[in-house]
Amino acid sequence: MSSQPEAAMRPGHHAHLGATFAGAGTNVAVWAPAATQVWLCVFDDEGAESRLPLPECTLGIWHGYVDGLAPGARYGFRAAGPWEPAAGHLFNADKLLLDPYARAVDGALTPHPSLAAMDAARRPVAGDTSPYVPRSVVVSDQPFDWAGDRLLQTPWSRTVIYEAHLRGLTKRCPLVPEPLRGTYAGLAHEAMLHYLTDLGATAVELLPVQQFVTEPEVAARGLVNYWGYNTIGFFAPHAGYSASGSGGEQVTEFKAMVKAMHAAGIEVLLDVVYNHTAEGGIDGPTLCFRGLDDGGYYLRTGSGGYADLTGCGNTVAAGERPALRLIMDSLRYWVEEMHVDGFRFDLAPALIRTRAGVDMRAPFLAAIDQDPVLRDVKLIAEPWDATSAGYLVGGFPPPWCEWNGRFRDTVRDFWRGRAGGVRDLGYRLTGSSDLYGDDGRLPFASVNFVSCHDGFTLRDLVSYDDKHNLANGEANRDGTDDNRSWNCGVEGETDEPGVLALRARQVANLMSTLLLSTGVPMLLAGDERGRTQGGNNNAYCQDNEVSWLDWSDAGTDKRLLDLTRTLLRLRAAHPVLRRLHFFEGRPVDGGNRNDITWLQPSGAEMTAQAWVDPAVTTLGLLLAGDELEGVNTYGNRLRDSSYLIWLHAGDNPVDVALPAGLADHYRLLLRTDDEPMYTGAARHRETIDGPAQANALTPGTALTVSGRTVILLEALRLSRH
Repeated sequence: MSSQPEAAMRPGHHAHLGATFAGAGTNVAVWAPAATQVWLCVFDDEGAESRLPLPECTLGIWHGYVDGLAPGARYGFRAAGPWEPAAGHLFNADKLLLDPYARAVDGALTPHPSLAAMDAARRPVAGDTSPYVPRSVVVSDQPFDWAGDRLLQTPWSRTVIYEAHLRGLTKRCPLVPEPLRGTYAGLAHEAMLHYLTDLGATAVELLPVQQFVTEPEVAARGLVNYWGYNTIGFFAPHAGYSASGSGGEQVTEFKAMVKAMHAAGIEVLLDVVYNHTAEGGIDGPTLCFRGLDDGGYYLRTGSGGYADLTGCGNTVAAGERPALRLIMDSLRYWVEEMHVDGFRFDLAPALIRTRAGVDMRAPFLAAIDQDPVLRDVKLIAEPWDATSAGYLVGGFPPPWCEWNGRFRDTVRDFWRGRAGGVRDLGYRLTGSSDLYGDDGRLPFASVNFVSCHDGFTLRDLVSYDDKHNLANGEANRDGTDDNRSWNCGVEGETDEPGVLALRARQVANLMSTLLLSTGVPMLLAGDERGRTQGGNNNAYCQDNEVSWLDWSDAGTDKRLLDLTRTLLRLRAAHPVLRRLHFFEGRPVDGGNRNDITWLQPSGAEMTAQAWVDPAVTTLGLLLAGDELEGVNTYGNRLRDSSYLIWLHAGDNPVDVALPAGLADHYRLLLRTDDEPMYTGAARHRETIDGPAQANALTPGTALTVSGRTVILLEALRLSRH
């Protein structure tokens, strides 16, 4: 785009924020109510800047129409006005600012002292910042050929979430062409779609893909913000993940990815970071919001500084009109224009903060609840922020679902032998009714997980007692110390056969518990393959082999992968493993067994005393499928598809009795102390004809369960076939 004369600027309109191309030119509108002047800055192919004063300000929005400003043009804003930090005014025309509503962003952030908002004396820092900051990009108004694509709306009860970093997932995948690895197009490649569908994932939850930048302090260590939790462009697909270009091509490539995912039956969920921005604290870079309306976008303390509820230097004032409009407009854009199926909200309690604290009637929740576009997409809260008052697991209202941190902690503690009994485990296995059953929510409100991007991988959870984060350059101070992990006797990698066997069994136990529990399971990408980060539990800055999935045979635990696929197929085929409603402990179908029966190793039902006994390490549960339609493991359709699960976290073997009166016979499907880790569907396809059939186990039979083992059996009643 060549320089534009001031005569080319007309008033335009204020209705649509951002840069909107309309045939012969582009309308530009930006919120800056206290500014005395705002300039549109247009850059030509050589980087020369033309400053065009926006001619009108309507209702706090500066706007203008530029003839000839076409898609692909790079632009930004400068704003003049009062310098009153305590009042939320940090205007400085030296700062080139991104458009808060830019649909695409081009270029990188280069740390430089002139980017800081103020000096030690709270005076504005002088110096043109345009050489150091990215540019906004005008995007095309040409419609994308969606070919009938729409949101999949997969029922929550059938949802299996695969949490993945878009770049790390495909960066080392040999089946994806080299130019596409680590990109939107790479995720849409047929090899990745086949892998995900074959595994059994129904949704991919992508770590942040809205435009982000690296914090100056991280860049100073020679590292990058790899995870992306440092957003600066809430409408723009991150340009670094585009294989086709950064001049608007990233928008088309993202849409093509979503379209391909939908065609394969996979939903796209975005991990979104509306709780803070990449401008950080007052000593951070001025990139966008700070230079336009600092007081309207950021939550302040009583002394006029930034409220930092996120640990990132600032907190977005989601209860204020400009910030709330930005968030809502952004969410609707990703649903309506980009066809995204839902969102996971990072540090969600920060979005419902007011000056008085957490408010469950906050404008953000009310706005979502009444919005006809957003209230029916998948909404997942990370129900904690960086403060103790922000720990709200179980606290979000319908229709919100939540990352269930209680599930993670309880399951980890049980399998490492630190649970102090099984009472809490009982709730976690059955959808956490204690957290979600008191406000009309259903089991799927609980997004169950044992590991996620933040913390140890599943393999590292059984290989390390302590974090090993020195590569992050923070002297191992970063990352949590509350890992609830157990290294099985040796810290880190080892060749000791006994330790390796125990670790394999522990990983299988954790995976089996996750996938057999009621609620929505979420897998961390690569956990099913035995991925390790070498004990790094905070790999946010590791854009390398530490974080990228290893697709090689040597880097893949084939038994664990096989186990995961088998369990997900079993889960998909049997509604009793993904119930819509909480278990009630009541008789079903007029029979003599309850929808759920809790068992002691003797085969007798759990007693009140056993539930509170801290020494109990073995728990059995029989899930009755009498009211549910499904198919059994061998392909026969029946109503009586029921399962008996034994979980034993003790060190020593224990004998468990198969209870009488609850089934005519049992079929062993899976035991994690078995060398192949499972039996059942993959090895026994024959039809079950009667209790005398080979491999059938009769009620009363005692099974010896090795220390730290899960056993799964199918409980069948022949009379109901």
